[in-house]
Amino acid sequence: MILDRVDAAARAQALAVRGALHPGPDDGAPEGTGTIVLLGPDEPRFWQVFTASPEYGDGGEDPLDRWSKRVIGALASDLGAPAIFPSDGPPYPPFLQWAVDSGRCWPSPVGLLVHDEAGLFLSFRGALALPDRLDLPAPPARPCDTCAAPCTTACPVSALAEDQAYDVPRCQAHVARPEGAACRQGCLVRRACPVANDFRRRPEQSTFHMSAFMRHYRP
Repeated sequence: MILDRVDAAARAQALAVRGALHPGPDDGAPEGTGTIVLLGPDEPRFWQVFTASPEYGDGGEDPLDRWSKRVIGALASDLGAPAIFPSDGPPYPPFLQWAVDSGRCWPSPVGLLVHDEAGLFLSFRGALALPDRLDLPAPPARPCDTCAAPCTTACPVSALAEDQAYDVPRCQAHVARPEGAACRQGCLVRRACPVANDFRRRPEQSTFHMSAFMRHYRP
């Protein structure tokens, strides 16, 4: 098996390989794992496929998680590998550390992970724990090294700024107010990242994710 075959199978389901690594004994992978393959949305096609799914239309809770478990679970079965999801736990699998260890993600100036293709719109829907130790490509260059870092000044309330922790309550309070309307169409910091030009989300897609982010907000 080669990584390109896994990516092709994932893209047939509106997903894509967003990183891969050979885990060590203390990396939280299932026993016998040769390669962890991280899967994220294949934008911009992903939203059209997801919104046509039964999970999106049935009115149940957590439609995206349920879609991910069905689709990635079937893909894992076809490839003979266990599927792993960010919601598995506690203890939860270390997706963020796996992302960094894949060599395709790095801490950005605002703390969020930045991806060589997805920029600050990086997300993972699940992972495959393949038994084979696949050949992996050399890691790309970190995009922030040649970037003017517009992300550091994009947040209107400085909830995400350079060299500080993400102030989630301040962010949510702003999004909830009328002046947060632009943010409800997608985080301005994420949208400022020039790497993410090909990952622009539709307004309704951003609203879907922002609604999930704000679900438990209490002023």
